[in-house]
Amino acid sequence: MPKKSKTPSVKRRIADQEQPAVKRSKEEQSDTSPLCFQSPATLFESLIQPMGTDRFFSEYWEKKPLHLQRSDPGTASYYQSLFQLCDLQSLCSQGLEYYRDINVVRCVNGKKKLLNKEGRVKHSVLNKIMSQNKATVQYHQPQRFKDELWRIQEKLECFFGALVGSNIYITPEESQGLPPHYDDVEVFILQLQGQKHWRLYNPTVPLAAEYSVQSEDSIGIPTHDIILKAGDLLYFPRGTIHQARTPAGVNCSIHLTLSTYQRMSWGDLLLDVFPSLLCGRSRREVSLREGMARRLLLSSSAGLHTNQRLAASLRALADEMETGAQDLGFTHMKRDFIMNRLPPYCQQQLSSPSGKSPGLEDTVILTFKDHVVITVEPRPQSTDDATELVVFVLHSLKNQREGHMMGDSCDDQEERSISTVMPYLADGPFIFITHVQQCSAAEVQKSTATDIYPL
Repeated sequence: MPKKSKTPSVKRRIADQEQPAVKRSKEEQSDTSPLCFQSPATLFESLIQPMGTDRFFSEYWEKKPLHLQRSDPGTASYYQSLFQLCDLQSLCSQGLEYYRDINVVRCVNGKKKLLNKEGRVKHSVLNKIMSQNKATVQYHQPQRFKDELWRIQEKLECFFGALVGSNIYITPEESQGLPPHYDDVEVFILQLQGQKHWRLYNPTVPLAAEYSVQSEDSIGIPTHDIILKAGDLLYFPRGTIHQARTPAGVNCSIHLTLSTYQRMSWGDLLLDVFPSLLCGRSRREVSLREGMARRLLLSSSAGLHTNQRLAASLRALADEMETGAQDLGFTHMKRDFIMNRLPPYCQQQLSSPSGKSPGLEDTVILTFKDHVVITVEPRPQSTDDATELVVFVLHSLKNQREGHMMGDSCDDQEERSISTVMPYLADGPFIFITHVQQCSAAEVQKSTATDIYPL
């Protein structure tokens, strides 16, 4: 338990996360949404209902596709409100650009044909391309402009602890936008309007780590042949080969893809933690600081002795990890997530704290806990002094929604998302830290109880 301060506790509170926005869209004002936004867990549960969350993750997640047919007209109506053809016209007036925001594509003889123009998108020209060429409009990351998608994806990013992107696909009758391919993300398809004929095939690369187009003659017969109707949901794991086409008699199909878990594998985690683990062990273990064999870099192969020595070092490191003697500092993945994720939905302008700054023993209240991570890292420095560890409190409260998942540089965002304020005391509850010697993230978390306050 944190010690009580001799001075009155300084308690600050940020506006509640679910406080309504100043101006809300019609669909947000409606009480008929089939989704429950009470928490990230309830949102996901309502997204995949009537499937239970536990059953989904034990039977389907990363294993096999799932098709949920919805006969509820309320769900179909809500899905349609997420994006409609009339939205495209209004969005074009906001300065959308080809390639960056919009791709116009068509599958021709098993290959993707790109029909983009240059520069800004004019709705009249876009309509003409669609009608004359039976082309699909792929609209990138609509959550940047559609509030209800922001609301959904922000909650899902809290649920998964990973970035969640989206795309809208508008495909005319008897047309296919993309050739058979597989993706490196977990995919949830929400059919918003019309129907779409999906064919899924066994993966050639299970849980693929990259995108790849597949030829028709190499994918075999479909494992799933599905007509997705408005209100339906389709999930399939990364690596699942798929293709989709708007059937005859359907004027237009509009569907939304929600994608997540890109580069979130155990292999990615190892790539993140290994450099710091090896660096830390080499400081403690003299054998890792001994010079390697002469002329090793000139050899055509490492040799058995070298392999055995490195394997022994890795086994010793693994033993430390297994017993908990070595902390895992996966700082790069944490930073990438927190710097690039969506800010809290419809947040108000956060007011600056009033009164004096809190002390080390004061109670501090955090409302946006899912938007904060803690890392322990060396302080960036240009001198040859001994390495000083610093605890960073990173938050996404000031992230820019307009650049979400667009691949923009986050250098400027990093300055806004890091708080390093006060020195750390081992027995104090406060975690805004500048100087840390021999302190791990686990120790910091343990000493801070449950309450932290991002600036």
